[in-house]
Amino acid sequence: MTRRKRKRQRGFTKFVLAFVCICAVLFFLHNGDVVPKILNVIPSPGKGDQFEIPVSLQERDEIRLKRTAFTVSYNNFYKTPNWVAWELTKAETTGDEKRKNKFQPDPELPEPRVEHADYTNSGYDRGHMAPAADMKWDSQAMEESFYMSNICPQNRKLNRDDWADLEEQCRDWANVYGKIYIACGPIYDTRAPKRIGEHGVAVPDRFFKVVLIYDDGNPMAMGFLFENKAHHQNLKNYMVTVDRVEEETGLDFFPRLPDSIENRIESTIPEVAFN
Repeated sequence: MTRRKRKRQRGFTKFVLAFVCICAVLFFLHNGDVVPKILNVIPSPGKGDQFEIPVSLQERDEIRLKRTAFTVSYNNFYKTPNWVAWELTKAETTGDEKRKNKFQPDPELPEPRVEHADYTNSGYDRGHMAPAADMKWDSQAMEESFYMSNICPQNRKLNRDDWADLEEQCRDWANVYGKIYIACGPIYDTRAPKRIGEHGVAVPDRFFKVVLIYDDGNPMAMGFLFENKAHHQNLKNYMVTVDRVEEETGLDFFPRLPDSIENRIESTIPEVAFN
């Protein structure tokens, strides 16, 4: 079944559920019962709404981990996340927590666990998916961002240059719009990628990031694809539609959006300001 067929099927399911709910409300009203007032039929963003959590359209190794500030879908075959997703608010872009720089095995993963030493002398950075700079608002969130389940082998220049620039840009968007939703992770073009370290951490071929800006009824969504190589160019050159990222990853992003909105904003590249 193709991704669009799945989306249509999900849309039909939503329609049926909505129809059943409406019938139930009418039934209770007809019988004089008091029912709660329905404020929003279409979901609107709120704290903890999890708009950022994608749905996998294909089978994959997964251990789901809920953290203070983000969610990880961890792949124990590749020893890296499938994806990491989080909501970033304006308030969360500032804080007094210092960067810890203490990478450690994830205590919730089964042993043997990836360790700091797996990356030593590999030629790759320990690349954060959910960045430490997004966690300055909470000590536990900062510590968890250095768990190895949130880390991928990343080209050093990419990690410290264009990837870091996009992380900073996301914080700027959160400041401007008040809140954004982010998901990112590695892409493997083969089932037999290069491995590093004693625990055989797989080196990604590419990385993706998708961003949802739900701005007062005018939502925008954008995708980015990076090769795991040294580059330095304008971030706009990495931009693609979210539909394109879905095709590359086998993930359905922002599935809690109404299909009419999701299909529209994921098929186009928005006009959004870059610093």
